[in-house]
Amino acid sequence: MMGSNLHPTIGKVYDDIVGSAYYVAPEVLMRNYGKEIDVWSAGVILYILLSGVPPFWAETEKGIFDEILKGHIDFESSPWPSISTGAKDIIRKMLTMDPKKRITAAQAIEDPWLKEGGDASDKPLDSAVLVRMKQFRAMNKLKKLALKVIAENLSEEEIKGLKQTFKNMDTDGSGSITYEELKAGLTKLGSKLTESEITALMDAADVDKSGTIDYLEFITATMHRHRLEREEHLYQAFQFFDKDNSGFITRDELKNAMAEYGMGDDDTINEVLDDVDTDKDGKINYEEFVAMMRKGMPDVGGQQIWTEG
Repeated sequence: MMGSNLHPTIGKVYDDIVGSAYYVAPEVLMRNYGKEIDVWSAGVILYILLSGVPPFWAETEKGIFDEILKGHIDFESSPWPSISTGAKDIIRKMLTMDPKKRITAAQAIEDPWLKEGGDASDKPLDSAVLVRMKQFRAMNKLKKLALKVIAENLSEEEIKGLKQTFKNMDTDGSGSITYEELKAGLTKLGSKLTESEITALMDAADVDKSGTIDYLEFITATMHRHRLEREEHLYQAFQFFDKDNSGFITRDELKNAMAEYGMGDDDTINEVLDDVDTDKDGKINYEEFVAMMRKGMPDVGGQQIWTEG
Protein backbone atom coordinates (compact mmCIF):
# COMPACT_ATOMS: atom_id res chain seq x y z
CA MET A 1 0.00 0.00 0.00
CA MET A 2 1.02 3.61 -0.41
CA GLY A 3 2.37 5.41 2.60
CA SER A 4 4.61 8.27 3.60
CA ASN A 5 7.43 7.19 1.25
CA LEU A 6 5.55 8.24 -1.89
CA HIS A 7 8.05 10.66 -3.32
CA PRO A 8 10.96 8.31 -4.04
CA THR A 9 8.48 5.83 -5.52
CA ILE A 10 7.08 8.42 -7.88
CA GLY A 11 10.62 9.37 -8.84
CA LYS A 12 11.09 5.73 -9.87
CA VAL A 13 7.99 5.82 -12.03
CA TYR A 14 9.08 8.98 -13.80
CA ASP A 15 12.51 7.54 -14.58
CA ASP A 16 11.35 4.09 -15.54
CA ILE A 17 8.71 5.29 -17.92
CA VAL A 18 9.65 8.61 -19.45
CA GLY A 19 13.20 9.25 -18.45
CA SER A 20 12.19 12.01 -16.10
CA ALA A 21 14.97 11.26 -13.63
CA TYR A 22 16.76 13.88 -15.73
CA TYR A 23 14.26 16.52 -14.55
CA VAL A 24 14.13 15.74 -10.81
CA ALA A 25 15.02 18.66 -8.53
CA PRO A 26 17.62 18.04 -5.79
CA GLU A 27 15.13 18.74 -3.00
CA VAL A 28 12.90 15.91 -4.30
CA LEU A 29 15.81 13.55 -3.65
CA MET A 30 16.06 15.01 -0.14
CA ARG A 31 12.35 14.20 0.38
CA ASN A 32 11.36 17.81 1.11
CA TYR A 33 9.99 19.92 -1.72
CA GLY A 34 7.33 22.34 -2.92
CA LYS A 35 6.29 24.13 -6.09
CA GLU A 36 9.85 25.31 -6.78
CA ILE A 37 10.54 21.92 -8.39
CA ASP A 38 8.61 23.03 -11.49
CA VAL A 39 11.08 25.85 -12.12
CA TRP A 40 13.98 23.39 -11.82
CA SER A 41 12.36 21.01 -14.33
CA ALA A 42 11.69 23.89 -16.72
CA GLY A 43 15.37 24.87 -16.42
CA VAL A 44 16.38 21.32 -17.37
CA ILE A 45 14.06 21.46 -20.40
CA LEU A 46 15.52 24.83 -21.44
CA TYR A 47 19.06 23.40 -21.18
CA ILE A 48 18.04 20.45 -23.39
CA LEU A 49 16.32 22.71 -25.91
CA LEU A 50 19.48 24.80 -26.32
CA SER A 51 22.09 22.04 -26.25
CA GLY A 52 20.30 18.80 -27.18
CA VAL A 53 21.51 16.93 -24.08
CA PRO A 54 20.42 16.84 -20.40
CA PRO A 55 22.48 18.89 -17.90
CA PHE A 56 22.71 15.93 -15.50
CA TRP A 57 23.47 12.62 -17.18
CA ALA A 58 24.66 9.13 -16.22
CA GLU A 59 24.09 5.54 -17.31
CA THR A 60 21.95 4.64 -14.28
CA GLU A 61 19.19 6.26 -12.26
CA LYS A 62 21.48 6.48 -9.21
CA GLY A 63 24.18 8.07 -11.35
CA ILE A 64 21.76 10.71 -12.65
CA PHE A 65 20.63 11.50 -9.11
CA ASP A 66 24.26 11.79 -7.94
CA GLU A 67 24.93 14.29 -10.75
CA ILE A 68 21.85 16.31 -9.78
CA LEU A 69 23.01 16.50 -6.17
CA LYS A 70 26.47 17.68 -7.31
CA GLY A 71 24.71 20.43 -9.25
CA HIS A 72 27.52 21.15 -11.71
CA ILE A 73 26.18 22.65 -14.96
CA ASP A 74 28.38 22.30 -18.04
CA PHE A 75 28.46 25.57 -20.00
CA GLU A 76 31.89 24.86 -21.51
CA SER A 77 31.11 22.08 -24.01
CA SER A 78 29.74 22.77 -27.49
CA PRO A 79 27.40 24.54 -28.27
CA TRP A 80 27.48 26.62 -25.04
CA PRO A 81 30.36 28.96 -25.99
CA SER A 82 28.19 30.27 -28.85
CA ILE A 83 25.02 30.64 -26.73
CA SER A 84 24.20 34.04 -25.23
CA THR A 85 25.12 35.04 -21.68
CA GLY A 86 21.46 35.85 -21.03
CA ALA A 87 20.36 32.29 -21.81
CA LYS A 88 23.02 30.81 -19.56
CA ASP A 89 22.15 33.28 -16.80
CA ILE A 90 18.46 32.33 -16.70
CA ILE A 91 19.34 28.61 -16.70
CA ARG A 92 21.71 29.16 -13.74
CA LYS A 93 18.92 30.93 -11.88
CA MET A 94 16.43 28.15 -12.64
CA LEU A 95 18.93 25.40 -11.72
CA THR A 96 19.92 26.95 -8.39
CA MET A 97 20.36 24.10 -5.89
CA ASP A 98 18.70 25.89 -2.95
CA PRO A 99 14.96 26.20 -3.75
CA LYS A 100 14.72 29.28 -1.52
CA LYS A 101 17.31 31.06 -3.69
CA ARG A 102 15.93 29.72 -6.98
CA ILE A 103 14.16 32.14 -9.32
CA THR A 104 10.35 31.89 -9.15
CA ALA A 105 8.14 31.22 -12.16
CA ALA A 106 6.82 34.79 -12.00
CA GLN A 107 10.38 36.17 -11.98
CA ALA A 108 11.45 33.82 -14.77
CA ILE A 109 8.80 34.99 -17.25
CA GLU A 110 9.91 38.58 -16.64
CA ASP A 111 13.56 37.76 -17.32
CA PRO A 112 14.94 39.75 -20.29
CA TRP A 113 15.94 36.56 -22.12
CA LEU A 114 12.56 34.83 -21.76
CA LYS A 115 10.32 37.87 -22.05
CA GLU A 116 8.57 38.41 -25.39
CA GLY A 117 10.43 41.10 -27.29
CA GLY A 118 13.37 40.72 -24.91
CA ASP A 119 17.04 39.84 -25.38
CA ALA A 120 16.79 36.32 -26.83
CA SER A 121 18.64 35.85 -30.10
CA ASP A 122 16.81 35.07 -33.33
CA LYS A 123 19.81 33.02 -34.51
CA PRO A 124 18.67 29.50 -35.47
CA LEU A 125 19.88 26.57 -33.38
CA ASP A 126 22.94 24.71 -34.58
CA SER A 127 21.93 21.65 -36.65
CA ALA A 128 23.97 19.36 -34.39
CA VAL A 129 21.89 20.52 -31.43
CA LEU A 130 18.67 19.67 -33.28
CA VAL A 131 19.98 16.21 -34.15
CA ARG A 132 20.96 15.57 -30.51
CA MET A 133 17.52 16.71 -29.36
CA LYS A 134 15.89 14.31 -31.79
CA GLN A 135 18.12 11.50 -30.55
CA PHE A 136 17.25 12.21 -26.92
CA ARG A 137 13.53 12.16 -27.71
CA ALA A 138 13.83 9.17 -30.04
CA MET A 139 15.65 6.99 -27.52
CA ASN A 140 12.90 7.61 -24.97
CA LYS A 141 10.27 6.74 -27.59
CA LEU A 142 12.09 3.59 -28.66
CA LYS A 143 12.41 2.35 -25.07
CA LYS A 144 8.80 3.27 -24.37
CA LEU A 145 7.58 1.33 -27.39
CA ALA A 146 9.63 -1.71 -26.34
CA LEU A 147 8.22 -1.51 -22.78
CA LYS A 148 4.67 -1.45 -24.13
CA VAL A 149 5.43 -4.53 -26.25
CA ILE A 150 6.66 -6.30 -23.12
CA ALA A 151 3.65 -5.20 -21.04
CA GLU A 152 1.29 -6.39 -23.76
CA ASN A 153 2.76 -9.89 -23.63
CA LEU A 154 2.99 -10.44 -19.87
CA SER A 155 1.16 -13.50 -18.58
CA GLU A 156 -2.13 -13.30 -16.66
CA GLU A 157 -0.30 -14.56 -13.56
CA GLU A 158 2.25 -11.74 -13.74
CA ILE A 159 -0.32 -8.96 -14.01
CA LYS A 160 -3.38 -10.27 -12.16
CA GLY A 161 -3.02 -7.84 -9.22
CA LEU A 162 -2.42 -4.86 -11.49
CA LYS A 163 -5.28 -5.88 -13.77
CA GLN A 164 -7.69 -5.81 -10.82
CA THR A 165 -6.32 -2.46 -9.62
CA PHE A 166 -6.88 -1.03 -13.11
CA LYS A 167 -10.48 -2.29 -13.12
CA ASN A 168 -11.07 -0.81 -9.67
CA MET A 169 -9.83 2.60 -10.83
CA ASP A 170 -11.62 2.51 -14.19
CA THR A 171 -14.98 3.05 -12.49
CA ASP A 172 -16.93 3.76 -15.68
CA GLY A 173 -15.51 0.67 -17.42
CA SER A 174 -14.29 2.71 -20.40
CA GLY A 175 -10.96 0.91 -20.69
CA SER A 176 -8.96 3.98 -19.68
CA ILE A 177 -8.38 5.94 -16.48
CA THR A 178 -9.21 9.65 -16.40
CA TYR A 179 -7.57 12.20 -14.10
CA GLU A 180 -10.59 12.10 -11.77
CA GLU A 181 -10.57 8.30 -11.66
CA LEU A 182 -6.83 8.29 -10.94
CA LYS A 183 -7.28 10.85 -8.16
CA ALA A 184 -10.17 8.90 -6.58
CA GLY A 185 -8.33 5.58 -6.92
CA LEU A 186 -5.14 6.90 -5.34
CA THR A 187 -7.13 8.42 -2.47
CA LYS A 188 -8.69 5.01 -1.78
CA LEU A 189 -5.18 3.52 -1.66
CA GLY A 190 -4.18 6.04 1.02
CA SER A 191 -2.37 8.53 -1.21
CA LYS A 192 -1.52 11.98 0.13
CA LEU A 193 -0.44 13.32 -3.28
CA THR A 194 -1.18 16.91 -4.20
CA GLU A 195 -3.15 17.75 -7.35
CA SER A 196 0.03 18.84 -9.15
CA GLU A 197 1.73 15.54 -8.24
CA ILE A 198 -1.25 13.55 -9.54
CA THR A 199 -1.15 15.59 -12.75
CA ALA A 200 2.58 14.86 -13.10
CA LEU A 201 1.93 11.16 -12.51
CA MET A 202 -0.86 11.21 -15.11
CA ASP A 203 1.44 12.86 -17.65
CA ALA A 204 4.20 10.34 -16.92
CA ALA A 205 1.97 7.31 -17.51
CA ASP A 206 0.00 8.77 -20.45
CA VAL A 207 2.49 7.75 -23.14
CA ASP A 208 0.29 8.60 -26.14
CA LYS A 209 -0.82 11.92 -24.59
CA SER A 210 -4.52 11.07 -25.03
CA GLY A 211 -5.41 12.63 -21.67
CA THR A 212 -6.19 9.22 -20.14
CA ILE A 213 -4.19 6.17 -19.06
CA ASP A 214 -5.13 3.09 -21.07
CA TYR A 215 -4.65 -0.46 -19.83
CA LEU A 216 -1.27 -1.03 -21.50
CA GLU A 217 0.04 2.33 -20.26
CA PHE A 218 -1.08 1.42 -16.74
CA ILE A 219 0.65 -1.97 -16.81
CA THR A 220 3.82 -0.44 -18.29
CA ALA A 221 3.87 2.32 -15.66
CA THR A 222 3.25 0.06 -12.66
CA MET A 223 5.05 -3.18 -13.44
CA HIS A 224 8.23 -3.87 -11.47
CA ARG A 225 11.32 -3.00 -13.50
CA HIS A 226 13.01 -6.33 -12.79
CA ARG A 227 10.05 -8.12 -14.40
CA LEU A 228 10.24 -5.98 -17.51
CA GLU A 229 13.99 -6.62 -17.67
CA ARG A 230 13.72 -10.41 -17.59
CA GLU A 231 15.64 -12.01 -20.43
CA GLU A 232 12.60 -13.60 -22.06
CA HIS A 233 10.74 -10.29 -22.05
CA LEU A 234 13.61 -8.36 -23.58
CA TYR A 235 14.05 -11.02 -26.25
CA GLN A 236 10.34 -10.94 -27.07
CA ALA A 237 10.52 -7.15 -27.48
CA PHE A 238 13.59 -7.51 -29.69
CA GLN A 239 11.67 -9.93 -31.91
CA PHE A 240 8.87 -7.37 -32.26
CA PHE A 241 11.33 -5.04 -34.02
CA ASP A 242 13.22 -7.81 -35.83
CA LYS A 243 10.32 -8.63 -38.17
CA ASP A 244 12.30 -10.96 -40.46
CA ASN A 245 13.89 -12.90 -37.56
CA SER A 246 17.37 -12.17 -38.90
CA GLY A 247 18.82 -11.65 -35.41
CA PHE A 248 19.28 -7.93 -36.14
CA ILE A 249 17.10 -4.83 -36.11
CA THR A 250 17.89 -3.30 -39.47
CA ARG A 251 17.71 0.35 -40.42
CA ASP A 252 14.38 -0.23 -42.21
CA GLU A 253 12.89 -2.14 -39.27
CA LEU A 254 13.96 0.60 -36.87
CA LYS A 255 12.59 3.28 -39.19
CA ASN A 256 9.22 1.56 -39.56
CA ALA A 257 8.80 1.06 -35.80
CA MET A 258 9.75 4.63 -34.96
CA ALA A 259 7.70 6.15 -37.78
CA GLU A 260 4.59 5.42 -35.70
CA TYR A 261 5.92 7.98 -33.21
CA GLY A 262 6.79 10.59 -35.81
CA MET A 263 10.51 9.93 -35.30
CA GLY A 264 11.30 8.09 -38.51
CA ASP A 265 13.42 10.69 -40.33
CA ASP A 266 16.92 9.75 -41.50
CA ASP A 267 18.82 12.08 -39.16
CA THR A 268 17.14 10.55 -36.12
CA ILE A 269 17.64 6.97 -37.31
CA ASN A 270 21.33 7.73 -37.92
CA GLU A 271 21.71 9.14 -34.42
CA VAL A 272 19.92 6.20 -32.78
CA LEU A 273 22.11 3.76 -34.69
CA ASP A 274 25.22 5.75 -33.74
CA ASP A 275 24.22 5.47 -30.08
CA VAL A 276 22.95 1.85 -29.96
CA ASP A 277 24.98 0.15 -32.72
CA THR A 278 28.22 -0.07 -30.74
CA ASP A 279 29.99 -2.43 -33.19
CA LYS A 280 29.10 -0.05 -36.07
CA ASP A 281 27.78 -2.67 -38.50
CA GLY A 282 24.72 -0.60 -39.39
CA LYS A 283 22.20 -2.71 -37.46
CA ILE A 284 21.28 -3.48 -33.85
CA ASN A 285 21.98 -6.95 -32.49
CA TYR A 286 20.35 -8.39 -29.37
CA GLU A 287 23.21 -7.49 -27.00
CA GLU A 288 23.14 -3.88 -28.22
CA PHE A 289 19.35 -3.79 -27.78
CA VAL A 290 19.58 -5.05 -24.19
CA ALA A 291 22.28 -2.49 -23.38
CA MET A 292 20.01 0.26 -24.74
CA MET A 293 17.03 -0.98 -22.69
CA ARG A 294 19.05 -1.14 -19.47
CA LYS A 295 20.79 2.20 -19.92
CA GLY A 296 19.44 4.65 -17.38
CA MET A 297 17.39 1.95 -15.67
CA PRO A 298 17.65 1.38 -11.88
CA ASP A 299 20.46 -0.87 -10.66
CA VAL A 300 17.94 -3.02 -8.77
CA GLY A 301 14.28 -3.89 -9.26
CA GLY A 302 12.36 -0.63 -9.10
CA GLN A 303 9.47 0.15 -6.82
CA GLN A 304 5.98 0.61 -8.14
CA ILE A 305 3.16 2.98 -7.31
CA TRP A 306 0.45 0.37 -6.81
CA THR A 307 0.56 -2.97 -5.04
CA GLU A 308 0.36 -6.30 -6.84
CA GLY A 309 -1.81 -8.95 -5.26
